[in-house]
Amino acid sequence: MGKKRIIQKTEKELLKEREDIESGVKKASLKKVKIEKAKICIFSSYNNTIITLSNEKGDVLTWSTSGKVGFKGTKKATPYAASKVAENIAFFAQKQGIQKADIFVKGIGAGRESAIRSLAAKGIEIISIKDITPLPHNGCRPKKPRRA
Repeated sequence: MGKKRIIQKTEKELLKEREDIESGVKKASLKKVKIEKAKICIFSSYNNTIITLSNEKGDVLTWSTSGKVGFKGTKKATPYAASKVAENIAFFAQKQGIQKADIFVKGIGAGRESAIRSLAAKGIEIISIKDITPLPHNGCRPKKPRRA
């Protein structure tokens, strides 16, 4: 294995990324509706982490994934990628004026806890955390045994 290199973005790329985030916030903030409480749904699989921010009715305000943030391949499933996605959502939530959130967690990936911790660290008050991962009760019918 060779040396591992950390890819650093140039100032130009960082400014462009910041403008993209702020332009998305400006488009959504044209509605002039102040939302104090929201729902945040975190779906974490073995391959990716998807976080959705919605109002109390369930209308989606914004969403983000680890692929959208800039991770590729197996790095999308890491806890670090999930925390970066959560920071992106928290940034948008603060621009909207959202202070409190109910969190719904679904899936079995590695990014579940780190996403919740990042949201809490960024100043969003967490009201409740609910695990909505589907659980099989008895599952599907097993195959017949092989004949000899």
